[in-house]
Amino acid sequence: MSTYVIGDVHGCFNQFISLIEKIDYDTNEDQIILTGDLVNRGPESLAVLNYCLADANITTVLGNHDLYLLYLMSINQGKGDLKKVVEAKNNKKIFEWLITRPLILQISLHSNKKNFVITHAGIPEIWSLKKAQELAEEVSLALINNPSKILQSMWGDDPKSWDDGLTGNDRYRIIINYFTRMRFLGNSASLDLENTSSKASKGCKPWFNYESDSYKKIKQYYVFGHWASLMGQTNNTHFIGLDTGCVWEGELTALRLDDLEKISVKY
Repeated sequence: MSTYVIGDVHGCFNQFISLIEKIDYDTNEDQIILTGDLVNRGPESLAVLNYCLADANITTVLGNHDLYLLYLMSINQGKGDLKKVVEAKNNKKIFEWLITRPLILQISLHSNKKNFVITHAGIPEIWSLKKAQELAEEVSLALINNPSKILQSMWGDDPKSWDDGLTGNDRYRIIINYFTRMRFLGNSASLDLENTSSKASKGCKPWFNYESDSYKKIKQYYVFGHWASLMGQTNNTHFIGLDTGCVWEGELTALRLDDLEKISVKY
């Protein structure tokens, strides 16, 4: 029995199937966790979603493109490849499955006694893991109870910094932005959402280069997607990037948690 984490698929169904075959995935024994962004930009988002829905041993954390799809479904308006999803006969089933996916997953393996934290973009250094889990669950509950309100008000880059006193839409928006859009952070964990490259702007660093109490303990591995321009390179074995740019004609990458081996297929 093995557990795999697969980076951003972005509707690249053929590569997704090729990778599943390459890792010799056993649907009865193994588990697959996706780092989010199952959809958009690639050609077969609906096929990716239907494959995941058909297998109870496949799940995902939410990415920003998944949330964008949920927004389009909430207003019944499809664009590009996502139009097929919005208009699909099983669109309600897809919506119900996707909106109940978490923003964070924590896994402990008995086989190697390692702990893993899986998110789409990462966790800001100002939050403990306990805090991050609580805030993720807060947003998940709001999405389930009032999806239209949250999905239609989550857009925007402000506020840029966390404050425990934030309430309402501002609070939900920045939690979502940290979990699904974060790359570089400035002072006080301020989000730089404009820079999508691998080189930091002045005064900023990659989120995983900050020294937080939870990072210093390093009893866990942080696994994330989202940042294709990194090509998985973090220069820290405890921070593992898995978006290797498949949709940009790069590779689709899986991480086997049992032995930390990476397996990839080319676009």
